[in-house]
Amino acid sequence: MSRNIRAAVTGLGIALPDRVMTNADFEKIVETSDEWITQRTGIKTRHIASEGESTATLAAAAAQRAIDDAGIAPADLDLIICATITPDMTCPSTACFIQEAIGATDVAAMDLSAACSGFLYGLSIASKFIETGMYRNVLVLGAETLSRFTDYTDRSSCVIFGDGAGAVVLSATDKPGRGIRYSVMHADGTGWDLIHVPSGGSRSPATHETVDAHGHFLKMRGRDVYKFAVEKMQWLLGDCMNACDLTPDDVDLVIPHQVNIRIIRSATEKYGFPMDKVYVNIDRYGNTSAGSIPLAMGDARREGKIGPGSTLMLVAFGAGLTWAGVVLDL
Repeated sequence: MSRNIRAAVTGLGIALPDRVMTNADFEKIVETSDEWITQRTGIKTRHIASEGESTATLAAAAAQRAIDDAGIAPADLDLIICATITPDMTCPSTACFIQEAIGATDVAAMDLSAACSGFLYGLSIASKFIETGMYRNVLVLGAETLSRFTDYTDRSSCVIFGDGAGAVVLSATDKPGRGIRYSVMHADGTGWDLIHVPSGGSRSPATHETVDAHGHFLKMRGRDVYKFAVEKMQWLLGDCMNACDLTPDDVDLVIPHQVNIRIIRSATEKYGFPMDKVYVNIDRYGNTSAGSIPLAMGDARREGKIGPGSTLMLVAFGAGLTWAGVVLDL
């Protein structure tokens, strides 16, 4: 295959649960207020999975929309990568449930666990399969049902998380100026305890004691995460611009992981990105981890903020600790 082959986004789809929780709803279950939540996080509402919905059902809906948008059939896919930290089961992979649901018979399928950086990890990995000529069409998903792993007695964290899924079809292209131009991935396992779920794995299997101790819910050291997030998001923006010889004027839209409006503003202000060049939908969805960036891409396209010819800078950080960036030409 030509060395000029890139992985281009040819299809995009998102899916959200119908149920919405407002800040007023949280005022009824924990000691908090709409003003406190909005000022600290920027979040007003978040979508919450109902009975019968799961990471796989949301992901399958997003996947089908992305496939339809790409104008291909499920059988045309070569690989399915689902980035998630809230799988339907420990095994099999959620990607296999998605494969079954969309009828992509015999297509390779696997999950990827890099938390909020997961979707960008997936884009990076998928692009290499395409650039080397091994595959032509790869479905990459970011999908979460974080509400199933949220402690609704913990007022510091329960207001943050939401559910949703986004998917893209990456396809081989030799069209100049289109596709993934650059990607970067990093991790630092020494910071694992900043964001983690203590129990339910082989280190601490499920018992009556772990359930009583709320060990199966997400735990987060908010202040430490804030400091790490601003530092790494700033680093990613600088690295992506340096690697691609870009200035803020060359970038049509920065799409960051939707974690906290204050973090997003602090990181982007360093490089002089005006907020009209930074996409934010955390007010509507909260933090959806791996689902965050593809959901934002879907909304940004629907609102006419991005389209063919747009240059995007995607940056994320998450549990692990992980961080990743992608420069993408639509």
